Amino acid sequence: MTAGGHSFDGVERRGLMFVLSSPSGAGKTTLSRMLLEKVSGLQMSVSATTRPMRPGEVEGRDYLFVDRPGFERMVEQNELLEWATVFDNRYGTPRAPVEAALASGRDVLFDIDWQGTQQLRDGAGADVVSVFILPPSASDLEKRLQTRAQDSAEVIRGRMDRASHELSHWAEYDYIVINHEVNEAFAEVQSILKAERLKRARRVGLTQFVRALQQQLEK
Repeated sequence: MTAGGHSFDGVERRGLMFVLSSPSGAGKTTLSRMLLEKVSGLQMSVSATTRPMRPGEVEGRDYLFVDRPGFERMVEQNELLEWATVFDNRYGTPRAPVEAALASGRDVLFDIDWQGTQQLRDGAGADVVSVFILPPSASDLEKRLQTRAQDSAEVIRGRMDRASHELSHWAEYDYIVINHEVNEAFAEVQSILKAERLKRARRVGLTQFVRALQQQLEK
């Protein structure tokens, strides 16, 4: 997929899909918000979901809330880049807004699990950069889940049980960040994004730039 956007140095590049995954409570949502606030040229992929809206969430900003029949129609009509079932709810990434962003040279941030990441990589290949966020310890993860005060003790126990399964997929990711302290973890994630934006293969305008530079030097 080509892009018509420009990076900070004026060289055209195509956008990338920047994926953050982690067990629930390990920090990917916080890190995603920090990236969106502090990094230009990055937009969030808004997932469609069948789960109920939580207090404070806004339709179209946090999720696209759809019923199960509507979600199934999106799957059948190939309108989703990836989809998965998590805690009996369906989640998926609408295709059209992501493809439009990449075509304009903008990067798209994904807050998805390992299943969605695998599907993205199968379909988009080199356009996907994946980062897995690890908690420093199991006790720290449980403490963070309890602090959120959004779920019952039974739900928290279920999330802890699921975390072990999710951790088994860590080696499928390009980068691993251990979230000891959120500002340090953010600095690492931001560095990964900056480096990936500079990869030669993504900077589709480099050939033209270098040829023009050569011509200037030969005068």
